[in-house]
Amino acid sequence: MLRKIVVALALVALAYPATLAFLVWDQSHNDEVRAAEAIVVLGAAQYDGVPSPVFGARLDQATHLFDTDVSDTIIVTGGKQPGDRFTESEAGEAYLIEQGIPAQRILLEEQGTTTLESLRGVADIAEQQGIDSVLLVSDPLHSRRVKTMALDLGFEAAYTSPASYVELNRSRATKARELVHEVASLLAYQWFNR
Repeated sequence: MLRKIVVALALVALAYPATLAFLVWDQSHNDEVRAAEAIVVLGAAQYDGVPSPVFGARLDQATHLFDTDVSDTIIVTGGKQPGDRFTESEAGEAYLIEQGIPAQRILLEEQGTTTLESLRGVADIAEQQGIDSVLLVSDPLHSRRVKTMALDLGFEAAYTSPASYVELNRSRATKARELVHEVASLLAYQWFNR
């Protein structure tokens, strides 16, 4: 009897992460473009005010969405690391303005250093601005986690429109590592709310 219980627990322990991996992978292949009250760009590395290629791909996707009238507001997230002169959101704002996005259409979340911190900041901005629906822009495999967090933070509607993996130029090995990271991050979020 004990052996059967141990085997059953082992199967459950393996099945749940495998299910999460499938959900993360499946969400990464769904571009849920639709009208929303704000486009939210999750921050990524910036180098002295210049977005990294990953961040640039996200900002390019947000620019495309803005230009197709999906929303007239963009929220860029991300604080700064020790020693940085600019926050990720400041670098993102400057990049978007260079792409022709009017400065008054861009809002900044400047404190977050993790996905959850950034989305909590976005939720605060959204409450002040009366924003109930968001279209989230990040990497494809990050989409499930950001959507889950946004819905948990009280948004009435949260959709994802990830940056293209073609533009990001990720290898299969990199994608596999990102998938494992996202499953582990979702588990940590579900178990420890972080």
